[in-house]
Amino acid sequence: MVGDTAGKRSIVRGTKLRRTGALDDLAGDVGKKRAGRGRIAALCLVLLLHAGVMVLMLMTEVRLAGAAVFLLVWIMLNCLWLALLRRPTVAALVSLGILIVLTLLSRFKFDKLWMTIDFVDLMIIDRDTTAFLLEIFPGLRWWILLAVAATAVAIVIAWRLDRYRVSLQTSLAGFVISAATVVAVSLFWPTGLNEDFEGRSYVSKFARTGVEAVYELSSRGYLEAAESAHGTVAEAADAVCHPTRKLPHIIVLHDESSFDISIAPGVHVPAGYHRHFQSFDGRERKLLVEGVGGPSWFTEYNVLTGLSVRSFGRFATSVTRIAAGHVYRGLPRILQQCGYETFSLYPFYGSFLGSRAFQTTTGIARYLDMHDLGTSAFEADSFYYDRAIDLIKRERGNGTLFLYVYTVANHFPWDERLRSELAPDWRDLGNAPEVEEYIRRQAISAQEYQALLKRLAQEFPTESFLIIRYGDHQPQFGARLLDPSLGEEEIAKRAKALDQRYLTTYYAIDAVNFSPVDITSALDRLDAPYLPLVVLQAAGIPLGASFAQQKAILQRCDGLFYSCEDGTQASRLNRLLIDAGLIKGLAD
Repeated sequence: MVGDTAGKRSIVRGTKLRRTGALDDLAGDVGKKRAGRGRIAALCLVLLLHAGVMVLMLMTEVRLAGAAVFLLVWIMLNCLWLALLRRPTVAALVSLGILIVLTLLSRFKFDKLWMTIDFVDLMIIDRDTTAFLLEIFPGLRWWILLAVAATAVAIVIAWRLDRYRVSLQTSLAGFVISAATVVAVSLFWPTGLNEDFEGRSYVSKFARTGVEAVYELSSRGYLEAAESAHGTVAEAADAVCHPTRKLPHIIVLHDESSFDISIAPGVHVPAGYHRHFQSFDGRERKLLVEGVGGPSWFTEYNVLTGLSVRSFGRFATSVTRIAAGHVYRGLPRILQQCGYETFSLYPFYGSFLGSRAFQTTTGIARYLDMHDLGTSAFEADSFYYDRAIDLIKRERGNGTLFLYVYTVANHFPWDERLRSELAPDWRDLGNAPEVEEYIRRQAISAQEYQALLKRLAQEFPTESFLIIRYGDHQPQFGARLLDPSLGEEEIAKRAKALDQRYLTTYYAIDAVNFSPVDITSALDRLDAPYLPLVVLQAAGIPLGASFAQQKAILQRCDGLFYSCEDGTQASRLNRLLIDAGLIKGLAD
């Protein structure tokens, strides 16, 4: 009886063991099938991600070198994440996310500013940049949080699916080889500053500018300066000048995107068009600027500091952000030393490219941006002239005034009429639509400028005024208009080679109740960094040591500055200003 019971128990245990073994085998088979499906899913996902990045490359890269750098960056990013995570699907997902974010941000910046993101933007992340982004796109922080959350969910899913592993040695080897190749290609085929204003090649441009920026920063700092220079410009920051006559109020007008368009073939202009570009003496003077079709802040830097943007090399597109808190040499600061109250009327956000911080560094005491001026959009020139008149009425009792006034009537886009009521009798001249609107706006600007001169004479009969105005760059379509036979690539080459046809605008000198004292430096063709010198001499203000040095360069180089002697004169002046403490922390 006992034996039978034990036997039955043994049989039951055996049956259970066989059932358990069968279940284990079944579970093992199910697990293997699941693992197999997971591997297939992971493989399909990683192939899909790689295919996606190829589509992105074909959509954004237009040059062979750019496509090669794009692929190298893709390999480099994947290898970096593989070294950290070892999972190829997760590595590809994170890498693709980075490239997509970079492309979208660069496209967003181009849509708003006609300039793409380069590596310098990553190097110089300041409070103004963040404030500017949040001002023009207040919902940005929520989009960023949403994107981070979606990416985190995708990474978790990919992590669970991915069963493949890549060794650390293989990942590091791939990273080193691809990174070294990116460096070599970037140094062999450097970008041009004009490429920052092209809405394409976002990834390759970012990578190549990174190599160029790191190389320049490590070799000479942000600013090109001679190792040593003979002479001195040791003028004290708080020096006081002693003029020999009563000084005029000074107004410097930044005439956005303006140049004499009649130099382009086949363009029709209205009668009297050229008078707007003439000075008080009837002469038309040409200004050589340093930016092609867009960078107003290049000429802003030239006019306020008297220095060259080209001295910043790869960092030129961020020149005002870099110069803020570092470049103290400035026309407004010299005028302050002569008792001037200094003001700036700026039509955009003061945080744009660090404009407020830059201008106050050069000596602007009162900076008024679009919020201070009471506007939320670009206005006709008369709006800014009215604000300038109001400021003069309010402040002239406190001393002699310097006003730096931006006008933006000629700013793009030109595919819609700006304030049609301002030119009710306008008749089209037979030009292309954007050219027609551009010339119409120039005609309005000319009328409103003449009205400004009349108001100054009538409302301030006992006050004297010196007015200097200039075009900051040609409009974006200017290069195409000057030579319609050239393709985009050829125009880019010529712009990179600093062809003067694409860099020529105008400057003019006018006066109300005042005769300009000395205009010997106001040559018929002048580099933009010399414009402060023209202002000082025309107003009769004694030149400080650094501007006396620059006047000697002007005379020796016949109106050229950086392009004179391959930049050596500009580099020498930079060194003298560094030694004098007027430029700080930008060069070795």
